[in-house]
Amino acid sequence: MDGILQIDVEKILAAKAGDKARYVPRFLVSYLKKIVHQDEVNEVLRKYHDKRGIDFVNAFMEYFNNTFEVNGLENLPKDRLCTFVSNHPLGAQDGLGLAYILGPHYKGKIKFLVNDLLMNIPHLAEFWVPINKTGKQARNFPQQVNAAFDSDNHIVMFPAGLCSRKRKGIIRDIDWKKTFVTKSVQSRRDIVPIHFEGENSKFFYRLANINKMLGIKFNIAMLYLSDEMFKNRDKKFKVTIGKPIPWQTFDKSKTPTEWAQHVKEIVYTL
Repeated sequence: MDGILQIDVEKILAAKAGDKARYVPRFLVSYLKKIVHQDEVNEVLRKYHDKRGIDFVNAFMEYFNNTFEVNGLENLPKDRLCTFVSNHPLGAQDGLGLAYILGPHYKGKIKFLVNDLLMNIPHLAEFWVPINKTGKQARNFPQQVNAAFDSDNHIVMFPAGLCSRKRKGIIRDIDWKKTFVTKSVQSRRDIVPIHFEGENSKFFYRLANINKMLGIKFNIAMLYLSDEMFKNRDKKFKVTIGKPIPWQTFDKSKTPTEWAQHVKEIVYTL
């Protein structure tokens, strides 16, 4: 079993904080292990260490007992490359759920534009295109995106970049980024809107709102996404696939940013 990826909170703290890691209270380390579900995540990684791609996604869904009610499968194009865009209500089951639905349909020819942290999970590396607009990879960001859209894979994106937030009792994405519009037009890909029905805990949304209110740059709520993943165990999710929007639709009558919000509104009407 040597060489199997395992999550170790203490080693991560040591790598990120260096000598200062020794000053982190033991109770806080234990709490971090609990909220990231270190033992349970490592069980999954050990149990399915030999699975990759769709096989790992299928095993994940079986382990978490997640099922999907999918509407609009007839809207999936068969004769052209597309960009699939979805709201981002959860953090794990929505991304893996779309891989579970779209992956077999397109024989694995899908790529997700994601933060490069997910590339540390080798079981799913074949699906991810790492994009990081900060740090060392910032200078490579345009090339990575262009390469993805120039490939013969379908592209899947969560244009909000962050999980949905709760405002005035309504769960919705923040404003969508325009990249999916500009790159889809350049590569002549139709855009397929998808609505994923789901929600995280009230605690998650309260924490995210407090994070924003206090102006804290670090996304504290992100630490709890693993916890939310386990809270969403044994749930059924409804996924609705809308009709493809021809790339020619995105003309100069609106700016790319305005078109991005327009597609977002379409998603929430599905």
